[in-house]
Amino acid sequence: MKGLISAVFTSVLLMSAQVALSAAPDATEAPASLSWGAGMKILVVGGGSSHDFQRWFNTADVATLRGMGKVSVNYTESSATVAKELPNVDVLVSSTNQKGFDTPELREALMNFVNAGKGLVLLHPGVWYNWPWPEYNKVLVGGGARGHDRLGEFEVNVIKEHPVTKGVSPKFTVTDELYHSDIDPSGAPVEILAATSPAPSNKKEYPSVWLVAHPKARI
Repeated sequence: MKGLISAVFTSVLLMSAQVALSAAPDATEAPASLSWGAGMKILVVGGGSSHDFQRWFNTADVATLRGMGKVSVNYTESSATVAKELPNVDVLVSSTNQKGFDTPELREALMNFVNAGKGLVLLHPGVWYNWPWPEYNKVLVGGGARGHDRLGEFEVNVIKEHPVTKGVSPKFTVTDELYHSDIDPSGAPVEILAATSPAPSNKKEYPSVWLVAHPKARI
């Protein structure tokens, strides 16, 4: 699990964000049946607006994860499929901002998933305030983002040693949208592992990688 989280975050932090409009399928369509092989079962979820989800969150991230060895990885943009498949999954990697994705079935399945002690990795649009679902941001994200700078170059600084940041350069430059992620003081406790350089728009530094404390799950 430690190696998985490290690989996922390293992949996302080092890749350049490409802005494109994605024609996502209906998030509430009939659930698909996914095929799972041997090893750790990882479900990657994408879809929504403003990013090329198929190129980065499907093709690139799925290839990175499959290169780890004995894992089984699937990608979907359907909340119905997520709700159906979560009982079969060991790790959920979520990076979707689709409107209406937070169906009652998905909400129940996701909370059951984390309460079962599974692994959750939230990336990029997955930490946004996407839905009228306060529990998501308070319990699972520990806060979130409501804005970001324009696509541009900025530094990420590793500020704490941890298995997640093992092998990552202490300081490196990326071209991306610098997310204005704020920690919610009334939400779950967090442990910040990396932070951005000051944002050009307001000169503030923001958390870039953090752990969210949960009584059972690893987030």
